[in-house]
Amino acid sequence: MQPRHIPDVSRPLRCDLLLSGGRVVTVDGRRSVHEPGSVAIAGNRVVAVGPAAEIDAQWEAARTVDCRGRAVLPGFVDGHSHLFQALARGMGEGLSIWPWLCEFMWPYSIAVDPEDARVAATLGAVEALRSGITTVIDNHYAPTDPDTVLAVARAVEAVGLRGAVARGMLGRRTEVAARRGLPDALYRYSTQEELDITRDCMRRRPPRTSMVEVWPAPLNLSYVDQDLVRGAVELAAEFGTRWHTHCSEGAKDPASYLEAYGVRPVEWLAREGLLDERATLAHAIWLDDAEVKHVGERRAGISHNPTSNAYLASGVMRLRELRDAGAVVSLGTDGPSAGHRQDMFEVMKQTLFGQRQHHLDPAAARCEEALELATREGGSYAGTGTGTLSVGAPADVVVVGLDRPHLRPVHRTVATLVYSARGSDVELTIVDGRVVYEEGRCTLVDETALLAEAQERAERLVSRAGFDALRGAWQH
Repeated sequence: MQPRHIPDVSRPLRCDLLLSGGRVVTVDGRRSVHEPGSVAIAGNRVVAVGPAAEIDAQWEAARTVDCRGRAVLPGFVDGHSHLFQALARGMGEGLSIWPWLCEFMWPYSIAVDPEDARVAATLGAVEALRSGITTVIDNHYAPTDPDTVLAVARAVEAVGLRGAVARGMLGRRTEVAARRGLPDALYRYSTQEELDITRDCMRRRPPRTSMVEVWPAPLNLSYVDQDLVRGAVELAAEFGTRWHTHCSEGAKDPASYLEAYGVRPVEWLAREGLLDERATLAHAIWLDDAEVKHVGERRAGISHNPTSNAYLASGVMRLRELRDAGAVVSLGTDGPSAGHRQDMFEVMKQTLFGQRQHHLDPAAARCEEALELATREGGSYAGTGTGTLSVGAPADVVVVGLDRPHLRPVHRTVATLVYSARGSDVELTIVDGRVVYEEGRCTLVDETALLAEAQERAERLVSRAGFDALRGAWQH
């Protein structure tokens, strides 16, 4: 068992940053909560965590942050986002998933240009950091030329996040895609070209050499070319990364796949030997019992996106069955257009409420589980080793202010964080040992200039996409 902290010595040990005296929720193997507790950071790692009296006596820091009246917890992992959608926030109201895609998101994504994508990704990354997200899996599919994909990855990293840009691929236009109304303009590359471009991006930005890597991402299991999926899985194995896809988000997705191929999508992945711990499947709502078993047996990852699932009325994921089967479940915001806020506090709360409402059981999920999914399980899903405050873990840490009326009194810190806190309560975000959000501003970005540019680009983009009517002040 790993020691809780480094033993006492005759002289104080040196660290770069000491978070002192807060309510420290570690989400470690023992699920320790230290009240008050302290966390010592040296370089990009946690070097000590435990009761404040012990840690503060043993460590001398270049900088000490007084965390009394605050909670200290691991940074959140957003398992599924679409940062390029940030310039379309607040549109597409009142549509279920397929009309939303066909009438709104596909036309929007076709109209996005490379600079729009870069600015939107920067805006989304800033929003994420401000709400305590330290890792994001950004499913990027507009546009997907190599220069834009790499520019988006650089933009996300420049803001201070870690994670991956999962390059969305379509390849050959399948019969399922044609029947379901995907527009021709989406299909810019053949299956082989998609794989070649993704390989080029991964070579130019090798995994584990930067904070934000590139993953292969066949866009949606239900309508992409099966050869594209095989190629994506092979690419992930070749480069040692995960791969990402949308999976059975809409109720009709498995049925359309079954009609076309005689097998359900996750069943096909398992049968072909393509389902393993490298798979990260977004949504995975409409799985049958056999598919749940396959996902669990192969320790595949699932991104549960309850806020967007509710917004689009897509359904409720089988959280308990998937976790009991062995699946690694992360939480995701699904980006600024379907989730509208990249706020993992909201996502945690919606996870609980969705499960309880669906099962009519207030014990169907608990706040401790929601926090684990947003942190520890998210780190396993993303393969980053983040999501826990323990000796040797990456120093991705969030400090949340608790001295506000909607957060007092604090009887149980975990319950307060999950039920009462919100992204705007985050006061400090640390990624890889570096303070990237503090005192209401991201430290690496000119937020004022960014917001002005984002507004200007969004207005032009909405007009170019033909959505001016959707900007009406009051819609009926």
